[in-house]
Amino acid sequence: MRIAHIVLAAVAALAAPALAQPAARPAAPTAAQSRGPERFAPEIAAFAAADARQKPPPCGFLFTGSSSIRFWSSLDRDMAPLPVINRGFGGSEISDVDYYFDRVVAPYRPRAIVFYAGENDIAAGTTPDQVAADFARFMDLKTKALGATPVYFVSLKPSKLRFAQLDLQAQANAEIRAMTARRKDLRFIDVVPAMLQGGQPKDIYRPDRLHMTADGYAIWTSIIRPALLEEARRPPRCKG
Repeated sequence: MRIAHIVLAAVAALAAPALAQPAARPAAPTAAQSRGPERFAPEIAAFAAADARQKPPPCGFLFTGSSSIRFWSSLDRDMAPLPVINRGFGGSEISDVDYYFDRVVAPYRPRAIVFYAGENDIAAGTTPDQVAADFARFMDLKTKALGATPVYFVSLKPSKLRFAQLDLQAQANAEIRAMTARRKDLRFIDVVPAMLQGGQPKDIYRPDRLHMTADGYAIWTSIIRPALLEEARRPPRCKG
């Protein structure tokens, strides 16, 4: 009798519906996913919306890259009378600009491109060789879409927060500067010496020790603007 009860209980247990299992939590994003270009989709969409509201100037000077471009709030005034377009998106690496090239560079058919990125790449562990390779890809994309349009690469800057990475930044800068010997459409703008004093970064940074104050942008303006004014005296390659 006792055996029969045990058998019946076992059969009942097998026949009973399984208890609902709690839903599995979505996996936390990996380091690679958190650095993926998709994270910038809202900013890229905002650029498109801004273009729809007001068409950017034809044959403008396009500034693109990371937060040092994005936070240049005085860019219009600093580069006047040159028409400028700011398409920097904060936190981006060179590979992100490559990924969104068809949306943040090609549509504007610019007269010239001012490019600043690579600093975040080094901070994230990207080697100087890979930084240079990613920028070489940008140049290939540019050539395919925009022909001989000149690109002005602004050297990776020596911030207080990332000063320990200065040697790695210097290696990346040297590799990209070397490209100018092989390409007539690439200019290298070295802002490093003007941003240092006594071998240390000048006091031109916000409290985060990474992003520049107006004094930092004044240094950049004093170096970049004359180069672009000279470019403006050359026959344009773009079509307004």
